[in-house]
Amino acid sequence: MGHGSYLAVMAFILLGAGWLEFGLRTRVFRRWRRLLLSVLPVAVLFALWDVHAIAAGHWWFDESAITGIRLPGDLPLDEVVFFLLVPTAAILTLEAVRAATGLLVGDESPEEGASPEGNGGQVAP
Repeated sequence: MGHGSYLAVMAFILLGAGWLEFGLRTRVFRRWRRLLLSVLPVAVLFALWDVHAIAAGHWWFDESAITGIRLPGDLPLDEVVFFLLVPTAAILTLEAVRAATGLLVGDESPEEGASPEGNGGQVAP
C-alpha cells in the first residue's frame, strides 16, 4: 500500500454510500445543518481523543499509508476525513433504508419524509 491508501479507502466508502443521496433521494446533503449537527460533535471528540492518544504514544499511523498531511496535534488529515465520512455514510445508509421502506420518524411530516404508503402512514416508534 502506498501514500494515500487510507484516503483511497475513504473514497471507496464515499462511492459506496454517496450514490444513495441521488439514487434513492435520501436528502441528507440537502439537510446539511442536521448532518453537521450529527457528525461534527462526534468528529471533534474523536479528533481530541486521537490527539491525546498520539501524544501519549498509545497509537500512531503508518506513514506509508497516509498522505503525510498533519494537522495540529500531529493528527493526520486522513483521520479527520475518516471521522467525517464514515458517520456521513452511515446516515446516508440509514436514510436510504428509510426512503426504500417508507418509514417515518416522529420529527418529520409525511410531506417531508419518505412516502407513507410503505408503512400505512404510521410513524415508526
